[in-house]
Amino acid sequence: MRTNHKEVYPGLSRRQFVMTVGRFATGLGLVSVSGKSWAQSKPEPPSERVALGFIGMGKQMRSHLRAMLGRPDVQVVALCDVERIRLEKAQQQVNDFYAERSDRGTYKGCDTYHDFRELLARADIDAVLIATPDHWHAIPAIEAMKHGKDVYCEKPLTLTINEGKAMVATARNYGRVFQTGSQQRSEAGFRIACELVRNGRIGKVHTVHVNVGGPPIECNLPAEPVPEGLDWDFWLGPAPWRPYNSDIAPGLDYPGWPNFRAYRDYSGGSMTDWGAHHFDIAQWGLGMDESGPVEIYPPDGKEFQRLTYKYANGVVMYHGGGAAKAGVEFIGTEGRVMVNRGYLETDPPELLHEPITPNEIHLYESPGHHEDWLNCIKTRSRPICDVAIGYRSVTVCHLGNIAYWLKRPLRWDPVKEDFVDDPEASRLMQRAMRSPWTLS
Repeated sequence: MRTNHKEVYPGLSRRQFVMTVGRFATGLGLVSVSGKSWAQSKPEPPSERVALGFIGMGKQMRSHLRAMLGRPDVQVVALCDVERIRLEKAQQQVNDFYAERSDRGTYKGCDTYHDFRELLARADIDAVLIATPDHWHAIPAIEAMKHGKDVYCEKPLTLTINEGKAMVATARNYGRVFQTGSQQRSEAGFRIACELVRNGRIGKVHTVHVNVGGPPIECNLPAEPVPEGLDWDFWLGPAPWRPYNSDIAPGLDYPGWPNFRAYRDYSGGSMTDWGAHHFDIAQWGLGMDESGPVEIYPPDGKEFQRLTYKYANGVVMYHGGGAAKAGVEFIGTEGRVMVNRGYLETDPPELLHEPITPNEIHLYESPGHHEDWLNCIKTRSRPICDVAIGYRSVTVCHLGNIAYWLKRPLRWDPVKEDFVDDPEASRLMQRAMRSPWTLS
């Protein structure tokens, strides 16, 4: 049996790379193509460049930008951020990179935008990368798809469960290629671990441990002066208004990572941050990409010492515990598989040396997370971490947070994608958005 998520979207091809300004063809060896509409264009060969826009130029986006600038099949044409100084530095980086490769030695072809909606209105942009704070994932991603753009959106995919539903529905309605930035799926060690589990190398799986931190906290930080060049109101966007504090959105030269994910208004804590990586691998190894747990129990100091998930097939998954080095540990009737970044171990050890035979389950083997996304843009296929997979995985994280918040057991229906007879829990599947922002 071979499983593969690359299901072709019937009748769809990538929009032609429309050059609206002559600068894109100057000095870079680019080929200008006619300005046909996307619906009229024919499929393009993989050698054609993909015109990219970037939304959110913070620390996480730096690695994406470096990776894309180095690709001959990509042209970075537009950047967007609500922090002017950061945006200008990123623009200079792009223009300098292309200038070095230009016969003329100059390049001014990368445009900048304060408002992502202006970037998305450009007809010549094929796809966008979104690396905004988590509360700003759903709105620009959905708008991008409505404007005919394919999307790479950082993890955790959503702030709420209902945002994920809306993103999946939009991707399917508009036939968009959508890669969730849970890049561990594109790393060989995690795939091998999941293949071992899926092919019964450790017998029948009964227990999983996922080692990530806990839920977010409420934000009660003191007010600080807003840094020069930052539109703080726009940064907050759909989140409740509060005064600026550098712990949430530090300045450009801050050496560490911003801490917005610690706070409930903007993210789901480590449960959704690292959980979007490790619960995602747990779902993959259990074959639950289209499903999820059915019962969730918060710690009660008695029967449940840890947050506990139960699946309909009897598998129990714990938030924490297990092997010290493992981000995810699968335990079966005949052994264990333990995996993390740079770490893969089995018990018994010889399991690692047993090849997966041709007739067994072979999971999607990604050439790399960016490469996979770009290939799928050209072939109109679903990438390794399609939006529906990202939604299901982050939903597991959200379910855990909701159980922590309500401090009582929950029942979840993964088919109906709702809590069972629990209006209080169902209300937490969404959040009010500050005007004028909505998902519609």
